[in-house]
Amino acid sequence: MKRYPRSARTRDADPAGAGVADPAVIASRPLLENLRFPGCRPLPLPRGRFEEDFDFDEQLEYWDARTETAWVAETPGGAHEGPAQRFPQLADRIGLARGAPIVALGSIGLVERDAGGAPVRAMQPDGTLYLHPDRTVIPAGSLVIGEHDLPDVVLEVDYTTDIRPGKLPVYEAWGVPELWAVVPEGARRRRPGVTIHRMIGGRYRSSPASVALPGWTAAEIHAALTERVTSARTDRVLERVGRVLGEREGTKPDDVPLIRSFTAEARAEELAAAVHAVLQARGIRLTEPLSAGSLAGASREKVMVATVACTDEADFRRRLDLPRR
Repeated sequence: MKRYPRSARTRDADPAGAGVADPAVIASRPLLENLRFPGCRPLPLPRGRFEEDFDFDEQLEYWDARTETAWVAETPGGAHEGPAQRFPQLADRIGLARGAPIVALGSIGLVERDAGGAPVRAMQPDGTLYLHPDRTVIPAGSLVIGEHDLPDVVLEVDYTTDIRPGKLPVYEAWGVPELWAVVPEGARRRRPGVTIHRMIGGRYRSSPASVALPGWTAAEIHAALTERVTSARTDRVLERVGRVLGEREGTKPDDVPLIRSFTAEARAEELAAAVHAVLQARGIRLTEPLSAGSLAGASREKVMVATVACTDEADFRRRLDLPRR
């Protein structure tokens, strides 16, 4: 089986270099044999029908051209779907705190092809995450190993399944830099929790925290992915992770137009409230409440000077070129 090193973009995403797969180590591995897929059932899928049937409705865990067999997950249910659906929501919040978008895709197909372009094997994860979509080759359809950039994080939810004897060795062989195995409460085969697999020297090693999303611990990830409603504690964690990314990359929340708009609106409302309070303390009463939008054309400094220097409401409005009452 052909092995591919990680892309340059993926290496850059790990400043410590801990996740860089050694191509020599990967190339020296034997063929992946004796893979097992607990919680899955085999279905025949001939090579000639693979391209047509790959995106069928059922969750494909693994397909191998040699055996022409697709392994399909048992009916997953809500406990499986929950973490997969929350994954992009959490990524969006971290992106807002970072000040740059993060793209989290759903169950896309990952396909390995031979030198002639024929499919060799394929898998579908429960989620994929790209930290730098602006400089990443993200597939419009299936991701082809060695052609498209690998995701920064791959998510797998083990509710009725167990990726360790089957999918995990394939991800390792492909050089996926970081893999999260999430086990929800009530899982059939594993204890609840999150295992973070990091690529170090061409092999996966478990880690207590993510490197792609720095400082986000396995326990915090499990809590965030299995909550029905995001808790205040998780919100603080997401902001912390996003801020760390932003400090590393020189971005801030105000770099996001939506956040910048909300921030400007909040500051304008705060300024209007401060003006009312100062004028009231000086014994000057406005005949109508001052709206935040009415101060949009004046600088904060000009507004405050007018507030402390005016003699009455008419003088205040004249200084700021506001309609007189």
